[in-house]
Amino acid sequence: MTTVLVTGGAGYIGSHAVLALRDAGFEVVVLDNLSAGFREAVPEGVPLVEGSVRDTALVTDALRRHGATAVLHFAGSLVVPESLEQPLLYWENNLGGTLSVLRACEAAGVGQLVFSSTAAVYGMPDSGLVDEDVPPCPINPYGASKAAAERLVADAAGPLALRSVVLRYFNVAGADPAGRAGQRTARATHLLKVACEVAVGQRAEVQVFGTDYATPDGTGVRDFIHVSDLAEAHVAALRHLQRGGDSLLLNCGYGTGHSVLEVLRAVERVSGRALPVRNLARRAGDAPALVARAERIRTLLGWQPRLEGLDGIVSSALAWERRMQAERLENVA
Repeated sequence: MTTVLVTGGAGYIGSHAVLALRDAGFEVVVLDNLSAGFREAVPEGVPLVEGSVRDTALVTDALRRHGATAVLHFAGSLVVPESLEQPLLYWENNLGGTLSVLRACEAAGVGQLVFSSTAAVYGMPDSGLVDEDVPPCPINPYGASKAAAERLVADAAGPLALRSVVLRYFNVAGADPAGRAGQRTARATHLLKVACEVAVGQRAEVQVFGTDYATPDGTGVRDFIHVSDLAEAHVAALRHLQRGGDSLLLNCGYGTGHSVLEVLRAVERVSGRALPVRNLARRAGDAPALVARAERIRTLLGWQPRLEGLDGIVSSALAWERRMQAERLENVA
């Protein structure tokens, strides 16, 4: 049975990938320093190696000790405004962490890698609709550090006999439909997370950054993908590599854009509650629109999303926030 090391597997996306891998019959080992992840997000029976992905010796030991033959690399930093304030941290974690993983793969003889990248590498494309052939042009340290890490993975391929699938995520949202995982991060900046926290009374308002973009309603437009569909894309990518498939670089989105206001209306519709909204100026580093051309991943990996649809994404996220709210109330009592 194949054993997979999942770096950042106690975080939001990583924890969903762990569930998808286990559901697909893989053995999983998680490596996470728990700076942004949560011990309780790691399922019972899954070994947790606690430490930094930048500790090459630790990553190498985890690969060897557990007999892992593939890595899903999620560990890194991913908040655009924070990357503008702490660029060195983002380069250390995103590029330095990837370098460490590659060195560990080389030392342990691991030749299969699924790499977590981002649509932020595209920057501000002219049309807002991008395929994988659009040259990267990042506008913030988050996107720049991920673009550099992609290049590092590509450069290492030949010398390390490494095959990889790089997945460029668009806007990840929602929670496991079975309620096993969700977004746990306090003070998260994800739009849907914030809106659902307002809907359950955990926050006072939703802040909308920019209402004067050249979009249909003036707010930013993004391609929202359900986190569980994204997790399934990682399983499909791993199976592609197991079959001997070539290295790939793929967008991971639905190909449909939704504006900030559309998302907020969906949360109001599903929750039955009006959301207090405060309009603010644009944030530095935010593109007006970013939507995937997503045909390639379906063709090359046979990936078929099951949870497309904004209301379904919102419903799963809202159910998770209600569960978190109930747990908080229990702890207070």
